Amino acid sequence: MGFDSEKWKPNDIRATGSCQPRPRPANALTNGGRPAYVPRMNLELLLLSLPVLIFSIVVHEVAHGWVALKQGDQTALMLGRLTFNPVPHIDPIGSLLVPAFLALTGAGVIFGWARPVPVNPRNFRNYKKGDILVSLAGVAANLILAFAFAFLWVAVLWLQRGLPAQNDWWAPMATMFQYGVGINLVLMVFNLVPIPPLDGSHVFYYLLPPDLGARYRAMGMYGMFIVFGFLVLGGFAILMPIIGILGRVVVSVAGIFAPA
Repeated sequence: MGFDSEKWKPNDIRATGSCQPRPRPANALTNGGRPAYVPRMNLELLLLSLPVLIFSIVVHEVAHGWVALKQGDQTALMLGRLTFNPVPHIDPIGSLLVPAFLALTGAGVIFGWARPVPVNPRNFRNYKKGDILVSLAGVAANLILAFAFAFLWVAVLWLQRGLPAQNDWWAPMATMFQYGVGINLVLMVFNLVPIPPLDGSHVFYYLLPPDLGARYRAMGMYGMFIVFGFLVLGGFAILMPIIGILGRVVVSVAGIFAPA
């Protein structure tokens, strides 16, 4: 059986200890309104998913800083933030406590954040272009990572077929890579929500008339409260169908190269 985006469910790995998919209904990519590759977690799965989350949010922030550098701003570089070493990026609450709480309470989704990379838009050679490109760099990095984890998932399927005796290694690796797909799509879609200071707000701002845009950006001082309210009122229920569609696309593309 092939790598079918409509039939694959990561719980199969947990239940069977195998990387072999089993048939599922056509809507199996979502489970209770969330992508099926982001199932409810326990401590073991937290240990597999947390390294992936930390790596993904670090890449997200480094992407912001790297594109800012290319646009003329050296702030992140001078402050030592253009590094994949997670230590300068980790926010104890957003990178550790919140993901652990979400995972261990069975919230159905895991996400978090790192310390924002400092950027000074006044240094951009073109303010508008630089602001848009830097803002989109993080979500673009998460999309690339989602595809990368999907292809690593496929690679594990080939390894499982070629070296089935080592399946005790392949099964947790496959689970980790599945989480990599889901986590990065969650980060991508969430950061595109046009609520200041999320990345999507920097793009949406330029679609507004100047007066309205100025008032919109002023919301940034209350932005985190608005984001929190959005989540408490079920914001992820709105985002999950979008994440599910993107998940089908990513998994389908990677599945072209999966064993039959």
